[in-house]
Amino acid sequence: MTLTQEPIDGAAERLRQRLRDVLAVELPRQLDGHRGGVFASGEARRQLVRPIVNDALREHNEAELTANHVLVPPDIEQQVVDQVLNEMFGLAGLQPLLDDPTIETINANRFDRVVVQHTDGRREHAAPIASSNEELTDLVRLLAARASSQERRFDLGSPAVNLQLPGGERLFAVMGLTADGVTSLSIRRHGYLTATLPQLRERGTIDAGLREFLRALVRARKNILITGGASAGKTTMLRALAAEMDPMERLVTIEDAFELGLERDPNIHADVTALQSREPNVEGAGAVSQAELVRWGLRMSPDRVIVGEIRGPEVIPMCNAMSQGNDGSMATLHASSSRIAFTRLASYAAQGAERLSLEATALLVASAVHFVVHLVRGTDKTTRVVSSIREVVDADGPQIVSNEVYRPGPDRRAQPVPGALRTETLDDLVDAGLDPVVLDNPEGWWPR
Repeated sequence: MTLTQEPIDGAAERLRQRLRDVLAVELPRQLDGHRGGVFASGEARRQLVRPIVNDALREHNEAELTANHVLVPPDIEQQVVDQVLNEMFGLAGLQPLLDDPTIETINANRFDRVVVQHTDGRREHAAPIASSNEELTDLVRLLAARASSQERRFDLGSPAVNLQLPGGERLFAVMGLTADGVTSLSIRRHGYLTATLPQLRERGTIDAGLREFLRALVRARKNILITGGASAGKTTMLRALAAEMDPMERLVTIEDAFELGLERDPNIHADVTALQSREPNVEGAGAVSQAELVRWGLRMSPDRVIVGEIRGPEVIPMCNAMSQGNDGSMATLHASSSRIAFTRLASYAAQGAERLSLEATALLVASAVHFVVHLVRGTDKTTRVVSSIREVVDADGPQIVSNEVYRPGPDRRAQPVPGALRTETLDDLVDAGLDPVVLDNPEGWWPR
């Protein structure tokens, strides 16, 4: 007799529910009696429940045979077990995608319409990440609860959530606002949670000359704005620049969702306070913006202030921080070119409570930002490359005056512009260890 898919699907669903019910009762008992308890790692807890799962499988199969039901084939049984364990300890239907190191971006337009982008630029459809919209919504709520000690709501009153997953990936989800009212999410993975300038050179993001130039910018305590489009490598570049700082420097990082992770390795950064903005609670109170965190951060005796990404009025307190003794501070900004960055800063400053004029904003930015480092995807669409570096010179009315000291070459990779750097700036960088010879090759030092 040939089994149809319908009895197998029903048998798989009965098995899934049986495992969920058993683990819901037995798992807390096991954790209470296990040394380490709820603080045991996810893998340790998986091993802890193996005997429970095996017993549940045996008892379930015996009950199914007694009831004259179809047993699921061994391969489907293992799939069901993996799915249930991923629900308990992992990220449910997202786990297989996150386990694939070649997947860079996951876009779920709904629970069963998923498109992934690979590191080589390929895009393809993926299997559903949940069995229903309700299951996907519950998964996002669970991830939001796990993300941090802060309450991250996800409901119709707060229909969007932005958070970091345990593996460092960035998740943004929205509900109720899509065309059909379903939950949608996007996950972006950082290829590198730690980075150094030598590593970026090996990956083709910079050449030998840029490595020395950027190192000198950090050591000369120049304020740097890192710009680029989505997934251009801005955060990775910020981590690499930060790795050039003295390990004992006092850093305060400010983000809307933890992503930088400079506090992870005390050997690289021994003195870091990482701050995260907070959404309002159910009563609409308790919100803490990035702009407020920048102001608070200045009271924490920082040597440098680092803003993960400027997205609004925090640009004004950030510029104040850069121009009031916290030299060597950094931030990232979404912009399509190094020149457009100044327009973007002005538009964000206009959103602030200060309501600065364009002339006042230009003066503030010119007094705060020393350099803009711009990244793009290379011509191969996979490598991220530095394509432009601008030195901020002054303000002229509402305009920022800047010199492009590195400009894009035919392959989009940055090439030095001999003589573009101001003499006094060059002297500062030479004092910080820069050999000015690296600026004399108009084709740069990229491998040929």
